[in-house]
Amino acid sequence: MVGREYGRVYAWDRVNAPMIRHWCEIMGINNPLYTDAAFARDQGYADVVAPPGMLQVWCMGGLDQESFPEGSSTENNFEVLKVIEPYGYPAVVAVNSDLYFDRQIVAGERLYFTSKLDSVSEEKTTPLGTGFFVTVLMSYFVQAENDGVDEPIGRQLFRVFKFKPAQRPQAQNTEKKAEAKSVKRPLPGVSDDTRFFWEGCEAGKLLIQRCQDCKTLRHPPGPVCSKCHSFAWDTVESTGKGQIYSFVVMHYPEVPPFEYPNPIGLIELDEGVRLIAGLIGVDKDELAIGQRVQVEFQRFDDQQTLPQFRPVTE
Repeated sequence: MVGREYGRVYAWDRVNAPMIRHWCEIMGINNPLYTDAAFARDQGYADVVAPPGMLQVWCMGGLDQESFPEGSSTENNFEVLKVIEPYGYPAVVAVNSDLYFDRQIVAGERLYFTSKLDSVSEEKTTPLGTGFFVTVLMSYFVQAENDGVDEPIGRQLFRVFKFKPAQRPQAQNTEKKAEAKSVKRPLPGVSDDTRFFWEGCEAGKLLIQRCQDCKTLRHPPGPVCSKCHSFAWDTVESTGKGQIYSFVVMHYPEVPPFEYPNPIGLIELDEGVRLIAGLIGVDKDELAIGQRVQVEFQRFDDQQTLPQFRPVTE
């Protein structure tokens, strides 16, 4: 089956400004090339430009993964997974998605992609289990107007692992537990730009870098203000209050000395900046976007103090 090619899958809609705006809002991107048509035309484009990372978005089927516009191929470009599965490989996990761009995509263009089964690896064994890496290559095109020639505008290499899950031991033996406890947390890299933050943590203070000229707060810390480009900065102490902007619960692989499940939050402080930190005192099944949290400082291995966040009621 390797080398098999699959037909066109069309986009439901032309590249359009509303979807670009939604994407930029969600991703926190502020670039006038993507949202200001006049600015984009001054740069030589016919309309606003779509962020390159949206390449895959335009031809997605939506919540119903099999819902594609009329004329689209009904073939499954990952059909080889159904061939592999009956031989005892029930699980699948996405491994990586690599995007390649030939040029900018402009509002008003209509896209489609074709697919090819690029490769199926030999059987491999990983910590997740034993199975096969399956790689599909999608080629994206802009449909030509007035019977012109369709133009290639990018490619996507998408790889999954079709596998038989490894049998994980139910409990570690005493020796392995002792070994895990002896492992210390890795220390952060400290520079002249970040030293104030870690020293603040040691003192039980959550410090935020502030531009002395335009007063913009920024995190992670850096040598220059991204807004006014000033090199002058000082710090302000945060109240440590905020909300969960996003989160993930790490289950596997288990890396000593961290405890699992391991909830990690992207915290939006009331001052407006965001930082990544561990979540404590939480039920992983009750975590929610917008949940209020308060900072707590915890000492680890007698070598570093880290800010962590605990849910609080309003």
